[in-house]
Amino acid sequence: MRQKQEISGIWAKLFPQFSGSSATLQGRIKEMMVHAILMGLVPAGAKVPTSRALADALGLSRNTVSLALQMLVDKGFLIAAPRSGLVVNGDILLGQALHAAPQPTAPIGIQWAERIISRVAEQRNIVKPANWQEFTYPFVYGQFDPSLVPLKDWRDCSNQALAATAVKKWAQNHVDRDSDALIDQIQHRLLPARGIMAKRDEILTTSGAQMACYLLSTVLVQQGTVVGIEDPGYPDARNNFLLRTDNVRALPIDADGLIPSRAMGQCAYVFVTPSHQCPTTVTMPLQRRQDILELAKKRDVVLFEDDHESELNFSGRPLPALKSLDTNGRVIYLGSLSKTLAHGLRIGYIVAPAELIRELRALRRLIMRHTPANNAHTASLFIAQGHHDAFIRKLNMAYRERRERLNDAFAKFLPQFQITPSQGGSGAWVKGPNGMASQALAQQCAAQGVLIEPGDIFFQKSSPAGQAHFRLGYSAIPGHLIEAGVREIARAYTAIQAQET
Repeated sequence: MRQKQEISGIWAKLFPQFSGSSATLQGRIKEMMVHAILMGLVPAGAKVPTSRALADALGLSRNTVSLALQMLVDKGFLIAAPRSGLVVNGDILLGQALHAAPQPTAPIGIQWAERIISRVAEQRNIVKPANWQEFTYPFVYGQFDPSLVPLKDWRDCSNQALAATAVKKWAQNHVDRDSDALIDQIQHRLLPARGIMAKRDEILTTSGAQMACYLLSTVLVQQGTVVGIEDPGYPDARNNFLLRTDNVRALPIDADGLIPSRAMGQCAYVFVTPSHQCPTTVTMPLQRRQDILELAKKRDVVLFEDDHESELNFSGRPLPALKSLDTNGRVIYLGSLSKTLAHGLRIGYIVAPAELIRELRALRRLIMRHTPANNAHTASLFIAQGHHDAFIRKLNMAYRERRERLNDAFAKFLPQFQITPSQGGSGAWVKGPNGMASQALAQQCAAQGVLIEPGDIFFQKSSPAGQAHFRLGYSAIPGHLIEAGVREIARAYTAIQAQET
């Protein structure tokens, strides 16, 4: 009887640890019991409590527990023993290493600091709290609002991707090839919408724009190569180029985006975000795009165009991509589905000359062979069946409303702050009064349940001017919370001012 109570107590203690790992209670029970069995917390042959006893111990319905137990029987983790009910199947542990308590090991004297030849971990990076969803007012950029995501449509496409005929297509080892279905949609749906025509051998899928930058910098950039990047600009792109060369130059921007300057003309490559400049969100006008292309042609510069959030446009059709205006083959195009569908999906792509794509594909094979084909197949169905276009329209309406709420709230509570005007996107670039430190403001805001992103990370060199900026994302925060969130930012700023006087 005592042993039976002890085993029931094990499940009651373990169950809360699996609170977020599965979407269903049945799934949580199965994960908990599989973990306990495979880790040796419950020995082979141990009797499992009855469904009624286990349901009482976990505070769940007996039906839910019974279904979970039956699934574990079906999978061989539990077996029915005569006159004992369900017991742990010892055969399930065959092939498993014995779990022994870890023994402390004495230092062996390896000086890893001397062996590591890179210092990637020391680079300045954007930092986002993993617990951002716990903030009352999450003005975090690059996250999502579950209420906007078309989960039913995605689930339908995912179910279609699990049909036997579809599984045969994506489950195989593609070696270095991309999903044919996704390449079809990129070639015939996504790129033409940006005015770009490309052949199949000119397209390569990546795990987001970061991977695209890594591949391009590895193949094209060496020590001494001059690479230009907007300042302020995208830190992940800057850091990728800094891995290959010390000659990364900060190029000035203005209200129209990247300035076609003499400094730009001295670069071999220039990374540019014309659709919605990162992080200011400004859209480069058509004349500026033509001036950039003319300078690139004149000075033999190759442009890396990150078409950042091009679909998120508040004022009609977006301007044509630089790549669509390029008549000299000087633009390498970086696109992404992650910015719209879900950042965690990690699907991006590069459009470039076939000769370059061939080399990038060979390098990608050394890293990961190819991007996950199951996600790619599901995404291709999502696009082909019109869900992506409908989702973009929904996002644009929601983000336009949230941007208006944000502008109104700043005019009401923080009129001394300046928000850079924007034609779209999912975030706002804000400049506080001179002398304000956005890091200090962010800390004070966090204490009040508000998450904002200090802007100094986007500048190549830290400066008082850069520290006065911060970024506010409105993709994750519900619209009705925006005014209250800005009011809390105002209170945080007032508190900081009071501390300084």
